[in-house]
Amino acid sequence: MSRAPRSERAGRSWGDDDTGCTVLHVDMDAFFAAVEVLDHPELRGLPVVVGGEHRGVVTSATYEARAFGVHSAMPVARARALCPQAVFLPTRHGRYSEVSRQVMAVLAEVTPVMEQVSIDEAFLDVSGALRRMGPPVTIAGWVRREVRARTGVTASVGVAATKHVAKLASTHAKPDGLLLVPAAATVPFLHSLPVGALWGVGEKTRQVLERRGWDTVAELAATPLPALHRTLGVAAGQRLHDLAWGVDPRPVTPGRVEKSVGTETTFAEDVTDRQLLDRVLLDQSHQCAARLRADGMLCSTVSVKVRMADFTTLTRSRTLPAPTDLARDLAAAARDLLAGVTVPAAGVRLLGVRAERLVSASAGVQSMLDDDPQQARAERAMDGVRARFGPAVLRPASLLGGRPGGRPETR
Repeated sequence: MSRAPRSERAGRSWGDDDTGCTVLHVDMDAFFAAVEVLDHPELRGLPVVVGGEHRGVVTSATYEARAFGVHSAMPVARARALCPQAVFLPTRHGRYSEVSRQVMAVLAEVTPVMEQVSIDEAFLDVSGALRRMGPPVTIAGWVRREVRARTGVTASVGVAATKHVAKLASTHAKPDGLLLVPAAATVPFLHSLPVGALWGVGEKTRQVLERRGWDTVAELAATPLPALHRTLGVAAGQRLHDLAWGVDPRPVTPGRVEKSVGTETTFAEDVTDRQLLDRVLLDQSHQCAARLRADGMLCSTVSVKVRMADFTTLTRSRTLPAPTDLARDLAAAARDLLAGVTVPAAGVRLLGVRAERLVSASAGVQSMLDDDPQQARAERAMDGVRARFGPAVLRPASLLGGRPGGRPETR
């Protein structure tokens, strides 16, 4: 559910010459909500919001709900106030993953040069498919038709010469559309956009840029580099300057390696009890470690995310002495990080653990597993038991009273 700023001018036709525009960005339309409507046809045409638990956040919403101002990451309580007539539904990650696999299977028929960047979007480099399937716009049309026919949900496609512009084009094609930005129109297209549309410009960066009077990409592009360096730093300033002029040499990279594994829990009631928070961290560490082992990865950094009752959010991270896939090591680092956070009297609303800077376990990296092989064997044995009998059958003794917390989300 994209929240990137749009421009009415950018959504117009920029021409029909797709020569050299071999990068496609395929983005599903309101994906989670669309799957729910697919499974419940009686909801078609109604405002539907996914993430329907009272203390959760919106993960997806139909365009009928968006018309009332509902958007992703909004607290569900706020969404209910804006659109009380909406149908609120809980997330079903297993079902969304199932439909996502069907979508990606369609895209894989076009080319093996596919980079899936999330559950509902991917880049394609179709340069090797032109002789077989026709020009880029023809391929994009085929993708949209086949995805709809085989899955029942719709996709928007951006066609351009670079990944950055293709992604912006798909945003401006929504919903259920196709937008080509010819290579010759790259800079005029970019300069028609608000500065917040550039890849990597979040809310805080946008505010910094707008305070300097740089409201549009055109104004940013016309700004001397030294001024951008002073405002954003050399690296960030150069990157945004390049993007503003259509410079984006990044290739479509198949088999994109996951950069992190994490899980978050939104509590049913705000929590002030540190012992409960520690138990949640232990449970989350076991979930992350099991995922690392299943993927054959080790992590080098552990981070914790703490969201307070007033929605103030803190993140803390620590680099480990050596890469690991053991819950014991993740939990120890996470608990130390949480100990340095002041828990306010109003309590904690959300707590999360993330394993970052992943490396392959088969790459010969010296890890902390060597320090305690018995611990490693024990955790791997737990994986086998859970795989056979279910995740709830075996857990640390301190968690035998039940999984602590509220609503977990692993990603």
